[in-house]
Amino acid sequence: MSHKKLIYGIFDDEDVLMRGIKTLKEHGIAVKDVISPYPIHGLDSAIGLNRTRISICCFLYGITGTCLALLMMWYMNIFDWPMDIGGKPSFALYKNLPAFIPVTFESTVLCAAHGMVITFYLRSKLLPGVEPHVIHPRQADDYFVMSVEADENKVSTIEGMLKQSGAVEIKC
Repeated sequence: MSHKKLIYGIFDDEDVLMRGIKTLKEHGIAVKDVISPYPIHGLDSAIGLNRTRISICCFLYGITGTCLALLMMWYMNIFDWPMDIGGKPSFALYKNLPAFIPVTFESTVLCAAHGMVITFYLRSKLLPGVEPHVIHPRQADDYFVMSVEADENKVSTIEGMLKQSGAVEIKC
């Protein structure tokens, strides 16, 4: 039974990295991940990443904020303490809806923003006390790290292909 092993190819130029991904794909080797200090146009399609579902989470957080705001305003202004302020009727939410729009919008944005930050931290494993997995000290500065998962019997072949593709350093 062969074990899978991660091989990291470290590149110093994004064009060389993109050519290296293309070379590996031509030989039937899938790139697992790429760590880049900045976004690279076309990288997600080059390594075959699917579209993220995080926008669905944002929509759900926003809908939650909208529902909570409307529930809060209905409870405070109509159910718990109805008051006639400026001639506005206090017996139905839909009659006061134009006055509730700014609060509803702000609550929607507040819940969506906080939900997205929390989701990002959980998905990225950026929690307090968690040590980051740093492959190369300059991976967040000016180097690009490509990770390839390979069987133990193909490690030397993939290392050679990474070196030939322009990797300045290879780590296993």
